[in-house]
Amino acid sequence: MNIATHPWFLALAGLGAGVLLGFVARANHFCTMSALERMWYANDSRGVRTWMLAAATALIATQSLQAAGMVDTASSFYIHSSFAWVGAIAGGLAFGFGMALVGTCSFGALVRLGGGSLRSLIVLVILGLAAMSAQKGLIAQARVALSDNHAIDLSDKGGQSLGALASFWSDHDLSLAVALVAGLGLLGWVFRDRRYRGQRGSILTGIAIGLIVTFGWWATSYATEHSFEVVQIEAGSFVVPVADTMLHAITFTGVVPDYGVGLVLGVIVGAAACAAWKRDVRWEACDDARELGRHLAGGALMGIGGVFAMGCTIGQGITGISALAISAPLVLASIFLGARLGLAYLIEGSPLGAFRALDRQPAE
Repeated sequence: MNIATHPWFLALAGLGAGVLLGFVARANHFCTMSALERMWYANDSRGVRTWMLAAATALIATQSLQAAGMVDTASSFYIHSSFAWVGAIAGGLAFGFGMALVGTCSFGALVRLGGGSLRSLIVLVILGLAAMSAQKGLIAQARVALSDNHAIDLSDKGGQSLGALASFWSDHDLSLAVALVAGLGLLGWVFRDRRYRGQRGSILTGIAIGLIVTFGWWATSYATEHSFEVVQIEAGSFVVPVADTMLHAITFTGVVPDYGVGLVLGVIVGAAACAAWKRDVRWEACDDARELGRHLAGGALMGIGGVFAMGCTIGQGITGISALAISAPLVLASIFLGARLGLAYLIEGSPLGAFRALDRQPAE
């Protein structure tokens, strides 16, 4: 029997990938929000460069496997769906602002939960509930009216992949070429900083995370090819899968958990293993009602925003980039702007402070 036909193949593959992802992220303090904050306020771009290295690694590895016929990102919702530009912008802004209120993104909340953060547990519960509402509940009606109904259909041009669009306009298959140019461009920026080239731990972290995302593409594509069941091709996202994990935890749906659910649980397990290994388990709760309110609001904004934007800092940032989705840079820019506004609100008392600080130069 082919292993991909086993009903628990995807869940176990996601669990294994998540354990590695959570362990690596916890061991090396991989966090998008803290990386942005250090770049903007401490002139330290190492964290952002590690994040970009993960995206570049995933991009080159994924597109290479796709050229070899081992991965099919074109069938993922990042590519075959319409380009919901309104949701990309509005959702990205909401997710970024919520990320600033919480102090980390949805993936970071899972990593923190593995280390004993009860604040992150609250954030994830609210995020999951908000994501359910934005995907299938009352908020979904607003999403359809405001975002989905204004989406741009690119199916006649091969989908919303930069490689597919370039191939359509040139009448030649340029997907791998576009991926190599984009990937090498990202790598050029990452290693432009001479100091970063000596950060061996950060470099290995970025490469490992990028390859774990690529594994997700391979595992779900392989299952699609050999399984008799309908399989969602994905690689790594932490908004809707958090909601799905909650549903599986409290209800019997008759459906075996998928790759995303396994990945979410694996990240918690991997982060917990790392925290225990480093003797870094600390039970943490909100200090007061004000902090609790900030985490509740941040979790809701990330849940709703992540569904509108069809991803998070990992889902659109690394996974979307690896698929060459044209939505990825727009969502990322919106998330970064939302995070900047959120930090300005927390630190300077007003989101407008973000625009007053635009002359602050990040590290080269």
